[in-house]
Amino acid sequence: MKLSVKHFVTLSITAGVLLFSSCETKNSKKTVPAPQALAPSVQPKPVAAPTPQPVVVPQVKQEPPKPDPVVATVASAEQAYQEGQADYKAGHLDAAKKDFNHAVDILMQSPVEIKSDERLQQEFDKITEGIHALEMVAFKEGDGFTAQQSEPAPIDEANHLTFAPDPKVTAKAEAELKNTQSDLPLVINDYVAGYINYYSTRGRGTFERAVARSGRYREMIERIFREEGVPHDLIFLAQAESGFHPLALSRAGARGMWQFMATRATGYGLQRNWWIDDRQDPEKATRAAARHLKDLYKEFGDWYLAMAAYNFGPGNVQQAVKRTGYVDFWELYRRDVLPQETKNYVPIILAMTIMSKNPAQYGLDGIQPDPPDRYEVVKVDYPVDLRLVAECIDAPVERLADLNPSLLRRTTPKDQTFELRLPEGAKEKYEQTIAAIPKDKRVMWRYYRVQSGDTLAGIAKKYLTTEKSIASANDLGTSRELTPDSKLVIPVSGSAEGGAVVYSKHPTRYKVRKGDTVLSVADDFGVAPDRLRRWNRLKGNQLSNARTLVIYKPLAPGEHDATAVKHRRKKSKATTKTAARHSAPRASGTTIATGNH
Repeated sequence: MKLSVKHFVTLSITAGVLLFSSCETKNSKKTVPAPQALAPSVQPKPVAAPTPQPVVVPQVKQEPPKPDPVVATVASAEQAYQEGQADYKAGHLDAAKKDFNHAVDILMQSPVEIKSDERLQQEFDKITEGIHALEMVAFKEGDGFTAQQSEPAPIDEANHLTFAPDPKVTAKAEAELKNTQSDLPLVINDYVAGYINYYSTRGRGTFERAVARSGRYREMIERIFREEGVPHDLIFLAQAESGFHPLALSRAGARGMWQFMATRATGYGLQRNWWIDDRQDPEKATRAAARHLKDLYKEFGDWYLAMAAYNFGPGNVQQAVKRTGYVDFWELYRRDVLPQETKNYVPIILAMTIMSKNPAQYGLDGIQPDPPDRYEVVKVDYPVDLRLVAECIDAPVERLADLNPSLLRRTTPKDQTFELRLPEGAKEKYEQTIAAIPKDKRVMWRYYRVQSGDTLAGIAKKYLTTEKSIASANDLGTSRELTPDSKLVIPVSGSAEGGAVVYSKHPTRYKVRKGDTVLSVADDFGVAPDRLRRWNRLKGNQLSNARTLVIYKPLAPGEHDATAVKHRRKKSKATTKTAARHSAPRASGTTIATGNH
């Protein structure tokens, strides 16, 4: 076949192109072409994302937000505190105290710990400091919050005991009973003999202390019992109940020598308020007890049932009689329709009676009863501190406190008349001496007997007042000379410089009893609850039994820190040795503890 020239040329060109391409491919592996300047590339426009389709979410019912417990707690505490403020201003101090305690309790019982929330801490600090400030004002006016300390009632220790029968003790007591004279019916059985054995052994100390104290009140009690027409031997009810201690307080809240509950006391004319409690007045309480026991005897016609009703309540004893049909204490005892405390109550009194009437047989004839209380009465219609009264008549303040146990705060009440008992022969001296002090200053002002070497500056420093005030109150003039053994009126304000309360530098230790709380112990010792917590690293209001608390007592104006003085005496030798090692002299002075505890 013949190829045309045109076809030949075309094939030649094609072959040449292929050959050239082949050679270029081989050479490209060996030769790197020079970099070429390139024009900027044009970025492609971003592609818009597709519009998301709406997602349908199922509707969920939202719960309302939970209230903040702190807000509610603060509001409740503040309300109680304001109610206390209102009661205090109105003069309702019992109610004010309850309101203030309730305000603190609300914060203490908060579901959120006080220290963990600033709002709670601020409210707590505000309330406790406010209460303490009011307490100090009230104390200066003669109606402070700080109450006296009570004594545990001896009956509480004995009336929960039970004893196994001892035929020998019973036989001995029966033999002695034949020669025992009493205006009460006396019997001996295993129950009574058990308590005779108890008071002859481990309860002997309680018995002996009661016999000794009976001397103070026996004459008075026997006189009132004669006037009221009740058996004299009911005196042993008081011996069993309180050991003749006017400040006795039972676990159930019965108070005084005759252990009256509050409601029963009111029914027999015993007054109770912020300043006084007549249940602790030996004479008034004895008359009330005589009338109450006489009423109970009229109701039951039996002295044993009358005693049981005195302890358990007449309504409860009547119910026990109706249930059994027996108007007999020992039948009620055997049929177990009385509480254990009441079942033991009558045997305790009978044991006390039999032993007291046979002192030689029980080794009690060596006990010397206290001398009877002899006193005079002066009616006062103003508040006066017992310390000032003691200084007026040169008598120990403890003696005045013993004569006036119904005073709850060692200050006579304001706005009512009080029969102040003074040691026999002191009435005239008191009335003459107290006249130099204005009526409205008789709570805080003091009398001071000048000692040899005293200076006006030293006395002013001791009582936290000024030389000018003392000189003015006593008309000393410009010479300001002091005569030993003379008396000065001391105008004091009751606080250190700047108004700080003066505390003892050394602690008192208090063992917690059943029923104690931070608030009750703080109240008893006259300190702020927050200070008591700080001293003992406490958080709440509860206290564990038998725990020992550290307490720094507040000092009264002019009162020395006796503990500190004793402490300094013990260390006097060591201090002297230490001082000898230092050549530089050191200034001496008295340190005042001002609430830093």
